[in-house]
Amino acid sequence: MTAPSRTLVFWVPDWPIHALLRDQEAADEPQERVVATRAAESPGISEAPGAAEIPGISEAPDAAIPPIALLAQHRVVACSAAARAEGVRTGLREREAQSRCPTLVVHPHDPEVDGRRFAPVIAALEQLIPGIELRRPGLCAMRVRGPARYYGGEEPAAAALLRLAAELGLPLARVGIADGLFAAEQAVRATATTPGIEAPAEAVRIVPPGGSAAFLSPLPVSRAASAGFADLLVGLGIRTLGALAALPEDAVQQRFGAEGLTAHRRAAALGQDRGAEVRPRDPVRERAIELTFEPPIDTTEQLAFACATLAERFISALTADRLVCTALRIELTDDVGLRHEREWLHPHRFTAADTVGRIRWQAASAVRETERGGAGITHVRITPTHTDRAAAHEPGLWSTEPDTRVHHHLSRAQSTLGHTGVGTMELTGGRLLGDRQRFVPWSTARSRERGSRASAAGPWPGSLSGATPSRVFPSPLPSELLDAEGRAVGVDEDDLLTATPVRLRVGDLSLTETVQEWSLPWALRERWWQGTPTRFRLQLQLEGGDAWLLFHESARWFAEGRYD
Repeated sequence: MTAPSRTLVFWVPDWPIHALLRDQEAADEPQERVVATRAAESPGISEAPGAAEIPGISEAPDAAIPPIALLAQHRVVACSAAARAEGVRTGLREREAQSRCPTLVVHPHDPEVDGRRFAPVIAALEQLIPGIELRRPGLCAMRVRGPARYYGGEEPAAAALLRLAAELGLPLARVGIADGLFAAEQAVRATATTPGIEAPAEAVRIVPPGGSAAFLSPLPVSRAASAGFADLLVGLGIRTLGALAALPEDAVQQRFGAEGLTAHRRAAALGQDRGAEVRPRDPVRERAIELTFEPPIDTTEQLAFACATLAERFISALTADRLVCTALRIELTDDVGLRHEREWLHPHRFTAADTVGRIRWQAASAVRETERGGAGITHVRITPTHTDRAAAHEPGLWSTEPDTRVHHHLSRAQSTLGHTGVGTMELTGGRLLGDRQRFVPWSTARSRERGSRASAAGPWPGSLSGATPSRVFPSPLPSELLDAEGRAVGVDEDDLLTATPVRLRVGDLSLTETVQEWSLPWALRERWWQGTPTRFRLQLQLEGGDAWLLFHESARWFAEGRYD
């Protein structure tokens, strides 16, 4: 069994609190974007950007952070140092935390904010030291051998990371170095007086080579095992990692299985653990491309002509990496600082001509919406928001792609009539039949969101679950439902018809057949908090075989569709 390699762990304590504050700060500041795009070079050791180059980075000291707690399911998942000083701890219920600290400010925890705000931090770290594994937002690991050789030792390498952290507004960041990832994670949380720890600097904790087992020995067994397994070990009298490491490995595996073997190897500071080796993440390549104009361009055709080369470079760069773009975001900025941003989808893949066409359409809509002066567009940025392997978009053996001639002619007509001039219909979510239709412009991908309000998957209480009418009226037709004596049939308090329906009148149509069969009315209640009246739907069939779908609203009947 190989010995674990030397590992360095970079940790930002209370990162969820920092992420929340940075997100709030970014929301309060004017929305400005950094125009310069860093080229994606091969990973190497280089000078890292400062805090001023990364949006949302605050240099406020942690001592100025008030008592804050983040909650998930009414329990504290993270809190600031000021909150801990008042007795707030992770795992407390919300009311107990507030009773301990009356000035506590609580916010819901959003893991997406943690990851999004840590992304620029880890990108800056990768420019300083390549080959970083992101363990979770606020905690990352790397092999220490390369940085130690470059900077002249483990301590200088740690000092370089801490200097970068200070530039990024993270003065309380810490570095831990030990044999193996688990021991390094425990070292970064240790104090300067912990046995087996060397603290050459205030925020640096180093376990000497070969000393990880002795350092881990007095730690509680809960550090290396899950809560349930740790309780089991404590019940058996195994309370420390040293006691667990002293057991024979074969006996631990036979008694506790894979979970016990993993905890034993962690406690003994052995290699070949599934979490012992650092797995560097693939470097994130910046595929966005942009262009600045001086003087500004004021017409859509001039803008499209000027962006033709930009679109060719954008598509060629993706093609070189064997990728295709199925969704992209276009940002247009005018000379007075107004940014018009929109995301475009494509059912197949974007070409250079498609990209130029989207720029033209977006510029035309921006001119109509702004309604204020300005010399024109000064900056264009294209960012791929969804890419896919090119092999997945190649035509099949029998040409499964849409007819290229149809696509060509409809695209030409769309370029003349505008983005919404040519399109198809899409089935979306809704209760009434008229709400379930959506116009989709040609060369635009259909809705991909499942579970959203526009999704046809539902659920949609009160919607029609059976066969739908073959003819749906764009606007429901006013109708009358009468009984044998010519009186109007309505819906009573029990959600039932007030009389037996005999005659149906729909708009100007002359219907001579009497009503033969009808369903029970079913209620359609939605947005009652906004005062929307309750509607009742009804299916009925006439003697001639025609069937109708009606709904009742505010003492009136309307025809939604007709079954032919």
